[in-house]
Amino acid sequence: MLGVIRRLRNLGVLGINQRNSDYVLALNPRRLFPLVDDKLRTKELAIEAGMAVPELYGVVRTQHDIRRLKDIIGEHKKFVIKPAHGSGGDGILVINGRPGERFRKIDGQIVRIEELNHHISNTLNGQYSLGGAPDCAMIEYCVQFDPVFQAVSYQGVPDVRIIVLKGIPVMAMVRLPTRMSGGKANLHQGAVGAGVDIRTGRTLGGVLGNYTIGEHPDTGNPISGIVIPGWEQMLNLAARCFELTDLGYLGVDIVLDRDLGPLILELNARPGLNIQIANHCGLANRLAEADRYALGASVAERIQFAKERFGVEGTPAAGDSGEAKSGLHSTDIAGAPGTL
Repeated sequence: MLGVIRRLRNLGVLGINQRNSDYVLALNPRRLFPLVDDKLRTKELAIEAGMAVPELYGVVRTQHDIRRLKDIIGEHKKFVIKPAHGSGGDGILVINGRPGERFRKIDGQIVRIEELNHHISNTLNGQYSLGGAPDCAMIEYCVQFDPVFQAVSYQGVPDVRIIVLKGIPVMAMVRLPTRMSGGKANLHQGAVGAGVDIRTGRTLGGVLGNYTIGEHPDTGNPISGIVIPGWEQMLNLAARCFELTDLGYLGVDIVLDRDLGPLILELNARPGLNIQIANHCGLANRLAEADRYALGASVAERIQFAKERFGVEGTPAAGDSGEAKSGLHSTDIAGAPGTL
């Protein structure tokens, strides 16, 4: 076991214990967690800062207010019902059509308004919230699938996770829905994670669970080589989230809308670590280098630094550091249970 741990350290792999002690606890004051744990508060902050987010149609806060759902939905044929304090994608209900007086879920199932009311009632009771605490239900715009991901996605809308240290994007991946994940872009439910080159926005490879893959399990199409549109805007949104929250270590989740471009979906003060497998590269060295970069740099300067130091394609820095040839694979992680 000591040999495995030593190898992981040499590869620059960041483990849960180091993530928690050196970054989450050290850089994210507990009093600021509600800014990101509460998705409604995050959306309000982003709107105040002029940052793009999915439009909020309305909020249901009490059981009595469930009767307002029809008014909130109005004539919208597509929308999302989301718990404000949910985690891991639980409790998110996506409606992508309205046949008659009923509603079509993303998996094709047809439901009645009473079933939507019941789902919201469960949400308010805390069925999907962190710790089972009472919650509220957000009804918001349903992101329209961008065709760039059509060949490597099953039903749902992919999103991009960017890890940000003190406003510097250090690593990124796109999460691709699968049949196993029920069309949700959630790695814990079976979505595919594909590494993304910070410099170019091009996908590098994939991970399913703790195993590296080259093709989407449902479509059979290659995961690597896809250039993500609006990549510069995504980096800008991610970098600005440092000033938005004052949290030094963040996971920024961004969706790419067909018509509206990049939209901030949510923020995470304790982002997972499977992103390292997706990129075949450890986080520790990148985080340490970003941490040494002078505070006070502008958003543009921080993004340029990230591209120069953490880019993989066509960047001398990547070759110098050896990150592009790190050799990090799922088998390295599997040898140390609980590392990620």
